[in-house]
Amino acid sequence: MLDSLSVLVQGRFVYHHNMDVDEGVSRIAEAIGEPARTRMLYCLMDGLARTSTELSIVAGVSPSTASAHLNRLRSQHLVGVVVQGKHRYYSLEGPQVALALEGLSVLAGDRRSKFVPNTPSRLRVARTCYDHLAGTLGVLLHDRFQALGWLSGGGQAYDLTPQGTAAFEALGVDVDATRALRRRFACACLDWSERRPHLGGALGACVLKVALKRKWVRQDLDSRALEVTRIGRRELLARFSLPANL
Repeated sequence: MLDSLSVLVQGRFVYHHNMDVDEGVSRIAEAIGEPARTRMLYCLMDGLARTSTELSIVAGVSPSTASAHLNRLRSQHLVGVVVQGKHRYYSLEGPQVALALEGLSVLAGDRRSKFVPNTPSRLRVARTCYDHLAGTLGVLLHDRFQALGWLSGGGQAYDLTPQGTAAFEALGVDVDATRALRRRFACACLDWSERRPHLGGALGACVLKVALKRKWVRQDLDSRALEVTRIGRRELLARFSLPANL
């Protein structure tokens, strides 16, 4: 009996990838690859839900066309919908979708030349990447967490050291509850404007919540941008030795 990952070609066994996975990846790539749908997805990267009418404006298509695009994205589990009264609100299906989109943004850059950020300054300093901190601030915090010895393990799956557990608990993070969530606990998410990792996963989402609750950052109502407040600059300098000119 042939192995499920092998085929017989001209008398020889040839390894091939699982066809179901190949077809699934192809369908997802086709769904993302249409420019109007791409614009919709990246609009939802701030973690906020929007109506199909709002997304049709972002995508530059008619409301009926937008509905068809959103149905395609829903069929590939890229977006979800919540019905509230007469309105249907769309958002990314989960952080794993945001992680894939952030990675595609990095791949879209020209790797042959030296990287020079051209991201608008408001987005580059601090922004949301679905539900966690990104931009210069997110990258600096990630680096500082590592330098302080709070994180252990590789970037694909971070864990906390005993010192890190105590430190995050002191910030107001319920580490046990965060571990119990049905998502990756902590990981490196490659930042598209900095080309270095910021902290993703459930722990990264908690860091953003702490920053918002303590008023270190203020979220824009109409974009992914985060404004670092005067209190935030003072606290980030005192706690993490981050630059005061963020």
